[in-house]
Amino acid sequence: MTKRWMFALLSVCFWIPAIANAQPSRDTPRGELLYSTYCIACHSEQIHWRDKKIAKDWASLKAQVSHWQEVAGLAWSDDDVVVVARYLNVLHYHYPEHVQ
Repeated sequence: MTKRWMFALLSVCFWIPAIANAQPSRDTPRGELLYSTYCIACHSEQIHWRDKKIAKDWASLKAQVSHWQEVAGLAWSDDDVVVVARYLNVLHYHYPEHVQ
């Protein structure tokens, strides 16, 4: 019985930080809302993991979000573009974010 409890405790100690690191940051709920409201109709998840993706780093990911919101006539602010890019980055890309 003690071995099971130790195993359970160790599992929790190792899995909780991994789960916490995988959670979106505080501003991603807005990014998720914007993306799911305005973008998901044209995008399947496949577009973000295909081999020929256009976004190769954080800057190009932001540029793509900015470009496509302009094409859609959304008139998003720079902050809106960043939060959507962050949301996508957390879920799919995992690029280092460089604030400019």
